[in-house]
Amino acid sequence: MYSVSRPVPLLLSLVLTAAGQTPFAWHDLGDGRMQLSEAGRPALVYNFGPQLRAGAPESMRRCCYFFPVWTPAGVSILDDFPDGELHHRGLYWAWEIVEAGGQTFDSWKNLTLQTHAVKAPAVSVTPAEALLTVHNLWRAAGEDIVREEVRLAVSAARGGAREFRVQLTWEAISRPVTLRATTAAGKSYGGFVAHFAPAEDRVLRADGQAVTGDEDLNRHRWAEVEGVYDGKRAVMRITPDAADPGMPYQWILRTRGFVGASFPGRSGIADGFTLKPGTPFSLAFLLRVADVP
Repeated sequence: MYSVSRPVPLLLSLVLTAAGQTPFAWHDLGDGRMQLSEAGRPALVYNFGPQLRAGAPESMRRCCYFFPVWTPAGVSILDDFPDGELHHRGLYWAWEIVEAGGQTFDSWKNLTLQTHAVKAPAVSVTPAEALLTVHNLWRAAGEDIVREEVRLAVSAARGGAREFRVQLTWEAISRPVTLRATTAAGKSYGGFVAHFAPAEDRVLRADGQAVTGDEDLNRHRWAEVEGVYDGKRAVMRITPDAADPGMPYQWILRTRGFVGASFPGRSGIADGFTLKPGTPFSLAFLLRVADVP
């Protein structure tokens, strides 16, 4: 499992930034948005407060995801509130079926389960990386049912590429909570996913092979989307930690620009995963965004 370094105090982080000893700086943009910049250019935003696109229904208001994400050259590669699929939001994790207390909730599309931050993220920087830690709660039917911790570590860009690690930890609060894939035949919606911005000359790959049509339920170790965004070519790869339970995961792969590492996926032996009180459970993912010459 990827580990994320212990954050240094925020005051020290600001001193390091002012002294020019780190390329990173965090900026609270207001409205529940925390932006990371590297060398004066935006790198990503973590939305810890509820977000809603103008004109979208109130039921689509949501928080606790990454958007936008930029390459080192400043190419924005993800989408939020895409037309016709307003539930998709940048880089996020969600499930169509979350069972708790004899009821079923949805954090994927209908958002009958909502995530909310306990407080603003703790952020820090070092000369080598930028760190973020935030504690969230999953709320359904007026009750908080799962504690969630999000840890982010972003490495300095090298060779036109930037890597960042996301570690997610969940723990049921008072009773077991079960995560399941969608009930739709042949699908496995649910897990760690990314929705990409419109692009030209899009190429979808998994384990180094081009994917020419939509796929579900096939197992891969990683997947990536490459395309041309406003005239600039860029790529983003998602690689789950090899030590995560169930690896290699089944994937949701869409040539229109949507990829997801399904957890727990669907099979004869893994059609659900139960979070338990007193037993924290973690998954980790390595992401690489790069400008392509």
